[in-house]
Amino acid sequence: MIYVFKTSVNTEIEIQELKPYIEKLFPFSKWSFDLEDCDNIFRIEINESMPDLIIFLFKVFDFNCEELE
Repeated sequence: MIYVFKTSVNTEIEIQELKPYIEKLFPFSKWSFDLEDCDNIFRIEINESMPDLIIFLFKVFDFNCEELE
């Protein structure tokens, strides 16, 4: 499944801060950020249904994150 989230991540430095944790929690995923989008989109393709874990991870690092329909 592909999940799409609106985030408060604004910079490449912030992405690099999250990267090791995303890769550890979702080792077989494909993911990306689109910081050019006004919603700073985070997309992830994973086999499991885990949007709550993704949202929790972002909140641990004080980023807002909400799933888009």
